[in-house]
Amino acid sequence: MTSKVYVALRVRATPERAFAAFVEEIGVWWRPSPMFQTTPRPGRLSFEPGEGGRLIETREGGKVFEIGKITVWAPPSRLVFSWRQASFPLDLRTEVEVGFEAVGEETRVSIGHRGFDRVPQASAARHRFPDEVLLLRLAEFWRGQIGAVGERLG
Repeated sequence: MTSKVYVALRVRATPERAFAAFVEEIGVWWRPSPMFQTTPRPGRLSFEPGEGGRLIETREGGKVFEIGKITVWAPPSRLVFSWRQASFPLDLRTEVEVGFEAVGEETRVSIGHRGFDRVPQASAARHRFPDEVLLLRLAEFWRGQIGAVGERLG
């Protein structure tokens, strides 16, 4: 199985604005998914900016779940962070890389998510899908998230 999905869409914004919307406004545009949920009851996502910062989900009542840590913080062009879903084994992390590249008056936002080959076959995170279907669904999930950023940017 390949361990990476890659999707890219253009949004109407500069790389600086697209990067800012992605990290500063994630709690507004993020679309929770029952298939790739981070916690059993979705809360509000937020980034703690800078390398070593966290991507967290704060649930109603204030409980915080750490989804991942930022390993590369290079505004306005690149962001890399680890990713952990609630259904992953405790010691498992995958990695998400987000790129922001100027294309004329727009920005190509790309997302590469790698490491799903490390998710055990019996894990609930796989939903009993064969590898190809799981990765297709993961790509659709990220395409929807970039679309949501684009909608936020108008």
